[in-house]
Amino acid sequence: MYDVSGRFLARLAESHTPVTEVKLFTTDGRVLDIEHTGGSVSVDRGQAIRRTCTVTTGDTSLIPRTAADELAVYGARLRISRGVSYGDGDQELVPCGVFRLDDVDGDLTQGPVTLQGKSLEVIVQDDRFTAPYRATGTVVSAITALVTRSLPDAQIDSRITDVPIGARTWDADSDPWAAVQEIAAVAGAECYASPDGVFVIAVLPDVLSTDPVWEVAAGEGGVYVTGSRGMSSAGVYNGVLARADNTETGTAPQQYLAVDSDPGSPTYWGGPYGRRPDFYASSTLTTQASCIAAATLRLRAAKAPNAKGDFSTLPNPALEPGDVVRVIHPDDIKELHQVQSFTIPLDLGGAFPVSTISAKEDG
Repeated sequence: MYDVSGRFLARLAESHTPVTEVKLFTTDGRVLDIEHTGGSVSVDRGQAIRRTCTVTTGDTSLIPRTAADELAVYGARLRISRGVSYGDGDQELVPCGVFRLDDVDGDLTQGPVTLQGKSLEVIVQDDRFTAPYRATGTVVSAITALVTRSLPDAQIDSRITDVPIGARTWDADSDPWAAVQEIAAVAGAECYASPDGVFVIAVLPDVLSTDPVWEVAAGEGGVYVTGSRGMSSAGVYNGVLARADNTETGTAPQQYLAVDSDPGSPTYWGGPYGRRPDFYASSTLTTQASCIAAATLRLRAAKAPNAKGDFSTLPNPALEPGDVVRVIHPDDIKELHQVQSFTIPLDLGGAFPVSTISAKEDG
């Protein structure tokens, strides 16, 4: 969860007035406060571009009419925040994302005008290789080189133990952001743009060994609205075989099979669910340790959707994918959920449904 005060989380459960802010940074150096009437920020760990936004405004002057207007908009960025007013003159805002402005559309005379954007991963993704690209070194150095290739002033926040990678060459026309994720997997990690536009390299927390960052409770003083519980075997694997076979460096092939070894799990390897392995291979993997890390990360996500528990709550813009939250249902059943996706509304109302990648009983 984004770092907020305890006062902020307590205020979410109280009657309060949400505060939202949208700033447009044009390419000619101007910073505009956008008076907006609605919109949302969608956040989804399952998407290559983790955050997208839509902003609705009545300001028709934002629609480009001349070549100079277009020049100011192409490459412009949106910075969106949402927070709370404490009713005493103080407020606390939380960043919801930094976005490349991709679309501006609306009626020239009456509006409304709709702005749409994608978080900064898209800049790396769109800068496809025009010649073969070779990565070497370590996870952090290789990812830093790829990101700063497209965004020279990008900030990289590594939260992992750095490890070496095997040499890997991508062909021209390949996706650099997919290359970033492939390299991150060597350390059992993933890479994404944070709400304040920093590129983070981190491991997905384990739901059972991570302290919950927020409690979503039903009843008086709680933020719980609705909840659901379900199961699905679609796309669910209980084993991942990661293989390292680097012909560029001539290292010996390595592999590791990670399986669901919990006899109490519904996807237990060798249990009634059967054996349903998935496979992952990359030349960036060169050692047994890197195969173990990659297989373990992919297994954690691959088996998690078997138990899902989506819920709806009062909006919390500080929430982030991967966060572990404690949900207390109206029947007092307690569960630990790991966040997958949610949508932050930019109007005063709006629901806040949260989808999860796993739900475990909380003893």
